[in-house]
Amino acid sequence: MPSYDLIIRGGTIVDGTGEARFTGDVAIKGGLIAAVGTFKGDATDEIDATGKIVTPGFVDVHTHYDGQATWDQEMAPSSWHGVTTAVMGNCGVGFAPAAPDRHNWLIGLMEGVEDIPGTALAEGMKWDWETFPEYLDALERLPRSIDVGTHVPHGAVRAYVLGDREQPGAIPTADDIQKMADIVEDGVRAGALGFSTSRTVLHRSIDGEVVPGTTATKEELIEIGRAMGRVGHGVFEMASDMRREWDEFGWMGALSRETGLPCTYAALQSIAKEMPLDEQIACMRAENDNGANIVAQIALRGNGIIMAWQGTVNPFRLRPSFQAISELPWEQQKAKLLDPAFKAKLLSEQNDFSQVNQDIIGLIMVVCGGWTMQFEMDPDFNYEPQADESIAARAAAAGVSADEYAYNLLCRDEGKGFIYLPILNYADGNLDFLEALQYSDDTVNSLSDGGAHCGTICDAASPTFMLQHWVRDRKRGGKISLENAIKRQCRDTARLYGLDDRGIIAPGYLADLNVIDLDKVKLGKPWLAFDLPAGGKRLLQKAEGYVCTIKTGVVTFKDGAWTGATPGGLIRGPQRADLLEAAE
Repeated sequence: MPSYDLIIRGGTIVDGTGEARFTGDVAIKGGLIAAVGTFKGDATDEIDATGKIVTPGFVDVHTHYDGQATWDQEMAPSSWHGVTTAVMGNCGVGFAPAAPDRHNWLIGLMEGVEDIPGTALAEGMKWDWETFPEYLDALERLPRSIDVGTHVPHGAVRAYVLGDREQPGAIPTADDIQKMADIVEDGVRAGALGFSTSRTVLHRSIDGEVVPGTTATKEELIEIGRAMGRVGHGVFEMASDMRREWDEFGWMGALSRETGLPCTYAALQSIAKEMPLDEQIACMRAENDNGANIVAQIALRGNGIIMAWQGTVNPFRLRPSFQAISELPWEQQKAKLLDPAFKAKLLSEQNDFSQVNQDIIGLIMVVCGGWTMQFEMDPDFNYEPQADESIAARAAAAGVSADEYAYNLLCRDEGKGFIYLPILNYADGNLDFLEALQYSDDTVNSLSDGGAHCGTICDAASPTFMLQHWVRDRKRGGKISLENAIKRQCRDTARLYGLDDRGIIAPGYLADLNVIDLDKVKLGKPWLAFDLPAGGKRLLQKAEGYVCTIKTGVVTFKDGAWTGATPGGLIRGPQRADLLEAAE
């Protein structure tokens, strides 16, 4: 009998620790890494990784697959980008606990906050759960290509306890807060990896109402955090506008010191945040210097929206002519948009700002818009564009108005052109501010929002962007080393959530691995698919350069294509590597 199930031969191993890369073999047996080095043992299967890099599987701690994970085994698009572990239930939105009469409310909350089609969620989910432990059981019943873990989401907890009383500004009683804390405690004991909430005006339900956590008091949040403290593990995750009067860092620091548990938050340059990013980091570090454990989740590129005519937003959405055709089937819309007479009429119009109302994307376009901050997504687009690449600059160079240039490029490829508008993390017109944070132990690479914002972004490709842009191609400033990049996307993210059985290539750790041709790594062009339940739409983006992805010793993706294998499952609570078994 062969000594091992699989050997990856002769690859350049980047082991996730941050230490220097080396050439060697990785042997796998029983779903674990059995040996690393150079050896002659035989295996049932071998992969020749000569000239390729071998990394741990990527651990993405900020996704929103809460509905999709109940029906989809492939778990795209994150699984297309080397992710073998995804943590969902972020930002206080999710589907458990779920009283039978609150299903539509929870769907509306998720649709509004994360732009996941409500029709897809309604058709795709079976709702064969009510409590949070029952939801975990439902997740466990479906094998998939990756592992998933989840938070207990504040919005669902509040809705379950308050029922119809859950309205913006609702003030729970002391008994309500205790019930919420009990639900969170039960959820964490059953295997949740933490608790999440959202406190930003950018997060609203489909009806335009702010999410439940926005108006929660620090007393409510601390009591819920203490519930995790009683269990002894769990991460408190939050998105917040960081209003100074809320003293978010003060109470997070106190909670972390009291419970010994980490708190983590979305750290961004944001039009909604009262505190600039530099101040957020400084306040976090002041608390950490006093014994707290607060970790900033940072994005690797400008968070924005991808605009096109079909199925998503576009820069002309507030023009009366577009409003008149916005509800037509796509083929009829396209015929109008490609009609020179329609184009001339639309370009002669002004935006009708009365249409903004509760339209957050429309409001953002008003605040952040202007052709100087919108960029043509050509085949070599790198997500760190310069001012001379803007629509305004290219239009001037072409001798046409910016309006006409943008209209024409959206009409390319039969109406499938794209424009990129960075909203967050691009205030300076570059990503230089992220360089130092890439070498900080109090930050992790995150905020991919995998599975969410289906009609506006596809940041689930963040791990690929990290390799292509930050490690290999960046020209507008410093790069980051391959070793550091892999450490941040593997060990660091795993360690934050207590997943100490993955993220490192060493004996005893899970055999979650990527074999990557770094020279060929490239993000593909986004496209709009209608492949969710009920024909729901989503923007997708694939990548070149992934030779294979391995989950628990099983090849799940080969040359970018899913093999159909489903070795992934549900993570319940903290994990550790079985180093003793490996040594034996």
